[in-house]
Amino acid sequence: MSLPAAAEQASGPALVAASTLQGADTAWLMVSTALVLLMTLPGIALFYGGMVRRFNVINTMASVVGIAALVSVLWFALAYSLAFTPGGAAGGFIGGLERIGFAGLDFLGSTGQVAVSHMARHVPESVFAMFQLTFAIITCALVVGALVERMRFAALLLFTALWLLAVYVPIAHWVWEPGGWLAQLGALDFAGGAVVHINAGAAALVVAYALGPRSGYGREPFVPFNLGLTMAGTGLLWVGWFGFNAGSALAADGRAGLAMAVTHLAAASGAIAWMAAEWLARKRATLLGLCSGVVAGLVAITPAAGFVTLRGALVIGLVAGVACYWGATALKRMLRADDSLDVFGVHGVGGLVGAVLTGLLADPAISGVQASLTAQLIACVAVLGYSVLMTTVVLWVTSRFVALRVSEGAERTGLDLSLHNEQLGH
Repeated sequence: MSLPAAAEQASGPALVAASTLQGADTAWLMVSTALVLLMTLPGIALFYGGMVRRFNVINTMASVVGIAALVSVLWFALAYSLAFTPGGAAGGFIGGLERIGFAGLDFLGSTGQVAVSHMARHVPESVFAMFQLTFAIITCALVVGALVERMRFAALLLFTALWLLAVYVPIAHWVWEPGGWLAQLGALDFAGGAVVHINAGAAALVVAYALGPRSGYGREPFVPFNLGLTMAGTGLLWVGWFGFNAGSALAADGRAGLAMAVTHLAAASGAIAWMAAEWLARKRATLLGLCSGVVAGLVAITPAAGFVTLRGALVIGLVAGVACYWGATALKRMLRADDSLDVFGVHGVGGLVGAVLTGLLADPAISGVQASLTAQLIACVAVLGYSVLMTTVVLWVTSRFVALRVSEGAERTGLDLSLHNEQLGH
């Protein structure tokens, strides 16, 4: 979120006169909320669904839809309060309980007052909370790319519920709530380089190791179902990312406009850099490579979007395109993990690249603060380490209640039929 605006300390959510709300800011944040949700439904569902094998497409899409529904209910029940309210003595690490069940968020028409967050005082808190919900949804959905084609659906849902509360919520509080310890340290993360991408990438790697490789991995070809769907998903991600990054200004202002421009430029330069790297290494360009490069550029610009110039965005996109190509190829071979759809290689590596380059390229005239490379590195290590550790714990707890992986027979049949008794038409 926009750190200079968020850094204004306040005691917590409050009631203000409805007349103090800014209509343009409210409208833009509502549009941004819809755009970010569009990134998951159907963006991620199409992006991932097109890359898995034909007999696992329905399971992949069902996983994304199931996560969106589950995270939404948990967000209203508990997660929002723990992530985005001050936490008293424990405020640097976790939020408070005053917004459990979204208590106090009703528009109080009889008094002419409305609830607002201390982080966005010119829009209704209900809109801010919904905007933040869409970030939680897509972060959890990104992890699906590492576990497709072999994880039990029930295990996925239980894992997601526990992971949201034990991993995503604390990290969001550390980085984005003004009293969070990384926010206090001066770490900059405009729209989720650490909270979303490093976090999801680290979790994806842990899950891939825990589940083990897919049956036949490395010995037989895994033919994507339909890269046309993946391209359509990429387009929805690209467009939706304008809400992701420009919406994080929490206002319809110049910072939002800049964030939109740098987002587009980084996506384009990421695609060009990945294509160039692939062309040099494999003597050809591919649609999947272009789509992956777009996402790499988008991921890397996310933490920097409200802090860098257009030239900075060009550098970030170019570096990310090459770094993420390496992450999805050479690094993946080194790690020996069947991270099926390269979540760590693209989101983990891209998030790290973006977070570090934010510390180097942030312009104080734009950001309003002086970036610290040390703070950025501490945030990267803290988020990566915490996500790895707690994802391991969450997986272990999940495994105590339900087996994580389907049987070999179910895997060979395909999860569409074995788990859902559904299949694509011929």
